[in-house]
Amino acid sequence: MDKKFKFSIWYLIGAFWALILFQEIYLAYKHQAEIPYSQFRNWVEQDKVSEVAISETIIHGQVKPEKEGEPPRLFKTIRVQDPDLIRLLEQHHVKFEGVVVSTFWRDVASWVIPILLFAGVWIWIMRRLGQGQGGLMRIGQSKAKIYMEKEIPVRFTDVAGVDEAKEELKEVIEFLKTPEKFVRVGGRIPKGVLLVGPPGTGKTLLARAVAGEADVPFFTLSGSEFVEMFVGVGAARVRDLFEQAKDKAPCIIFIDELDALGKVRGMGPMAHEEREQTLNQLLVEMDGFDSRAGVLLMAATNRPEILDPALLRAGRFDRHVLVDRPDRKGRVAILMIHARAVKFAPDVDLDTIAGMTPGMAGADLANVINESALLAVRHGRAAVGQKDLEEAVERIIAGLEKKNRVLIKTERERVAHHEVGHALIALSLPGADPVQKISIVPRGIAALGYTLQLPTEDRFLLTRTELENKIAVLLGGRAAEELVFGEASTGAHDDLRKATDIAKRMIKEYGMSEALGMVVLEPTAPPMFLQFPESPKAGDYSEQTAREIDCEVRRLIDAQLSRVVTLLTSLKPVLLEGASLVLEKEVITGEDLKSILAKHGPMPIAPPRRQT
Repeated sequence: MDKKFKFSIWYLIGAFWALILFQEIYLAYKHQAEIPYSQFRNWVEQDKVSEVAISETIIHGQVKPEKEGEPPRLFKTIRVQDPDLIRLLEQHHVKFEGVVVSTFWRDVASWVIPILLFAGVWIWIMRRLGQGQGGLMRIGQSKAKIYMEKEIPVRFTDVAGVDEAKEELKEVIEFLKTPEKFVRVGGRIPKGVLLVGPPGTGKTLLARAVAGEADVPFFTLSGSEFVEMFVGVGAARVRDLFEQAKDKAPCIIFIDELDALGKVRGMGPMAHEEREQTLNQLLVEMDGFDSRAGVLLMAATNRPEILDPALLRAGRFDRHVLVDRPDRKGRVAILMIHARAVKFAPDVDLDTIAGMTPGMAGADLANVINESALLAVRHGRAAVGQKDLEEAVERIIAGLEKKNRVLIKTERERVAHHEVGHALIALSLPGADPVQKISIVPRGIAALGYTLQLPTEDRFLLTRTELENKIAVLLGGRAAEELVFGEASTGAHDDLRKATDIAKRMIKEYGMSEALGMVVLEPTAPPMFLQFPESPKAGDYSEQTAREIDCEVRRLIDAQLSRVVTLLTSLKPVLLEGASLVLEKEVITGEDLKSILAKHGPMPIAPPRRQT
């Protein structure tokens, strides 16, 4: 890339001072030999010196040429206190003159240095004041990071688990590489491509891969970097960004977290004037540039539901590409990519790990590989083994082990029976997720024990029976405590919350209540990709319907609790033996509990669910 030369006044000033320095130093002292003062006196006494110039500290002089036509030789010597010097020069007819030492440099320094010091302090203050905005004098310039073609090592081979999204973007790459093929038939590439998906699925990585495959410059910045405290700055940065992109076309502009900039305008009690001006400028720029120029705007968001409709219409972000969580095959591919730099033991089976991680995004899987490597080093192993990978998955799902959290004997017994109660119900109900591990080692912030269930395959639909079985498994711990100890504890708080949430969704969203019928009573749909719960909102129904909903939730929970109590009562010997084994070993597998079940005869048939 050729850089444009920019003239600066400092170049002229520098050249001027260089010329003066050359004249004052180089020319003035050219061919001057420095001699001792004693030799200088001898030359004077021998009539070899023709003229001298005497200053306070140095004597400059000329030596008579030995042959006619030769130039005189120049010399200098350090002046010493010699009262006979003038008389000696007059005796030998040497021309002499006094020289006043030049104060030019001293005078220059007296006024130049203060000016330079003041300018330096001023520049430092301005940079400090504008540090958060990239410099006060550059506050209106784009803050995008620019990666040229050779600086983008990411290719499609480095992205896995999003095959459908990659197929959608191949057309874009083809246009950036050979736009003439599309222009020839009158076609145009979409002006904007919006990558939509949950956090951690690789939207940013996919955008970089598109730039790497197309071999074009890549402008990247976050939506929040446009908005500043000064009105008009964001709009100026948008204009500057597109101007830079047009100069480097074909190229890709990538705006991460577009929702920070592109929220619906006029929302809330007070409109954000600066953000709205910036968004308006972005819309104008997208309308103003020709897609045939080779500038492609890409953006990513995990909250498409809050974007302004003007951004999503045809002619702006024409194409929406879903970057979803990977399936099992995709998770295997992602694990293999992140495992390239990791040394594995022969027993490692990534397909098994992929089966243990349903619902995990690419970032989560990268964290699994990294955590397994850290665990291997912690345990002094030279390579990552299957045990390390499984422990890493468990650590991410359940949290860090709290081995220093010591429970008293009665609490350990209660936790052991609680967790075995969960596991027994899961083993007894058909279609429940397989039990992998039962532990009473505290993990995370509040978990005193846990039962690890991992599905064998990805599920996208759940039947009513499967949802009821999930509620039953959640209630198994509370029922086991009451069966063995005669009363419940606070340890089932999270189980009850999850069970109640499932029951409410069955009734209010899925229409699985005979009393209320197939109606949707949820006021608004939850956000598409965010996983945290919404704040409760008043439903669009009467108080009578609200009471019926509460009654239906209660009946559904009570029905599943009755099933669980009946089943655990018949399995009480297994419950007690399984709890004793957990207390002894602290951690057992689902197969260990199955072995105990097998010793006590055939598994009892789970009672049918009670109709609501």
